[in-house]
Amino acid sequence: MDIRQLQYLVALDELRHFGEAANRCHVTQPALSMRLRQLEDELGLTLVRRGHRFVGFTEEGERILAWARAVLAAHDGLHAEASVCRGQLVGTLRVGMVPLAGFEPIPLLQAFAAEHADVRFDLKSLSSEQILAGLDTNRLDVGFAYADGRHERKYQLFEVAETTMGLLFNRHRWRFGRPALDWMDLESLPLGILSKGMHFRQSVDHALQSAGVALKPLVETDSVEFLVQSVSAGLCCAVMPLGSGLEHRDEALELLPIADSHTLAPLCLATRRGDPVSALAEAFQQFVRERVSPDQG
Repeated sequence: MDIRQLQYLVALDELRHFGEAANRCHVTQPALSMRLRQLEDELGLTLVRRGHRFVGFTEEGERILAWARAVLAAHDGLHAEASVCRGQLVGTLRVGMVPLAGFEPIPLLQAFAAEHADVRFDLKSLSSEQILAGLDTNRLDVGFAYADGRHERKYQLFEVAETTMGLLFNRHRWRFGRPALDWMDLESLPLGILSKGMHFRQSVDHALQSAGVALKPLVETDSVEFLVQSVSAGLCCAVMPLGSGLEHRDEALELLPIADSHTLAPLCLATRRGDPVSALAEAFQQFVRERVSPDQG
């Protein structure tokens, strides 16, 4: 068994396709398949369910995958730790980010990259639940997610912003004539909203219910991009975070604050409490703590 076999296994899990996994790993598909069969022979287990194409992993394969990710995280952490001992940071920081928040993490990544030229970033747009699960399974090193005291047993949390909400709309179709709205103003509007399961959607639903406003959304989507396009076209309005900058994507867009609106939990930088925690994750967490005040959100 060697580290490359584990990398092939994890790549296959992430891409769910033999050819694409082979391309990522810079080997031919037959070579990747052969090395995975050698791993199965060594372990005495069938890990991959095969047909004419990739089908999935066996139950045993899923259990081995969890160990493979842990070993790879430890392997990467070892190299990162060695680079720290040499006075430099090297490696890839795997970052999960919620798609809607009143805080923009990219400038932080840009500043971190300016100080550490050998650091690369693997960015994923995920729900808060997916981000926390990614930390649990070593798929992510850090995450910007909505989290609160309920999560502190498992994760180190640093609040970066409290997210408040506004109504994003096309000013050529709607005009409100005042600087702020309340939830009752939304009752007569066609509303676009993220799909259920996202924390931001849960916060909007909770606020509407608390205000006694019952809405049947015109548009539901799991894509922020589709939602903004729908608003730009005048198809609907949408509740969006203040400070997200979404209103600057189109000169026709405007974002008005909604009174008494905030997400159920603040946006936090989250990392694992238990080992392994990479040197990169620790360095980035310290970097954020030194540069971000939650009051700015």
